[in-house]
Amino acid sequence: MSRTRLQGALERIEQSRHITWQFIADLSPEEWFWHPREVTTHAAWQVGHLAVAQYNLCLRRLRGRTKEDETLLPDAFIEHFKLGSQPAAGAENNRPLAEIQHTFEAVYQQVLTELAERTDAELDFPTDPPHPVFKTKLGGVEYCPVHELVHAGQLALLRRLMGKPPLR
Repeated sequence: MSRTRLQGALERIEQSRHITWQFIADLSPEEWFWHPREVTTHAAWQVGHLAVAQYNLCLRRLRGRTKEDETLLPDAFIEHFKLGSQPAAGAENNRPLAEIQHTFEAVYQQVLTELAERTDAELDFPTDPPHPVFKTKLGGVEYCPVHELVHAGQLALLRRLMGKPPLR
C-alpha cells in the first residue's frame, strides 16, 4: 500500500522540527519566558502549544485519546497550551520549563513511532471533528508542519526582539 503522501508529510514534520530547534536551542531558562512589553507570548508557550497541536493533528485525530496519552500529554498541559489559550507572563505562571521541553520531544517521538507503519489509505478518512483547513486524517498530518513553521516564525521574531542575531 502507498505511503507516498504520508512519507512526504513525515519528512516535512522532521524538517520543520529541525528549524524550530534552531530557534530554541541556545535560549537560557530566562529567555524561554521573555516576552516583548507590548504582547505576552514567549518561547515556552509557543513550544508547549506546538506539542499540543502536533498531538491533536497527528495522534488524537487519527485514533482518539488513549489512556497512555494522559502520561504523554496530561489534560492540564493541553488546557494550558490549546488553541485559544492565552500565554501567561512569568515562569511562575506557567508549566515548568523541563516539562514543556520534555513533552515537546516526547510527543514528536510518539508521532514518528505511530505513523511509521501507517499508509495513505489508512488515513484517507474524514477527520472528526471537522477542520476548516483539511478534510481527512492524512490532511491533518500534512498540515502539522505548516502549523509548526508558523510558530517557528514567531520564535524567530522573539529571538530578534531579544536582540539575538538572525540565524538565516
